Amino acid sequence: MAYSIRISLSARRLSLLNSGRIIKTFPVGVGKSVSPSPIGVFTIANKRPNPGGAFGVMWLGLSVDHYGIHGTNNAASIGGYVSHGCIRMYNQDVLEVARLVPVGTPVMIIP
Repeated sequence: MAYSIRISLSARRLSLLNSGRIIKTFPVGVGKSVSPSPIGVFTIANKRPNPGGAFGVMWLGLSVDHYGIHGTNNAASIGGYVSHGCIRMYNQDVLEVARLVPVGTPVMIIP
């Protein structure tokens, strides 16, 4: 399976794709105007379960330093412009994505 991830910052949605077709979408929290999420094409560089604190139950590090897709200890933040640039997901959603996508999965972040 050829998974990829597309994140729309304006829609605050993460789409999981398989061979270019959307198979599921998830609500996300994204960067604030003073600390925006990066735009571009990256890859999942690493996975860290249970990173703790504000990062919830899973960290999917991106190939750009200090940014990732992660769970949250504040579920109310999902859907808003709330982070320091990372992509926040509900804990159960980030676990579902992490089970499916391997390190090296492409991640496209669009405005």
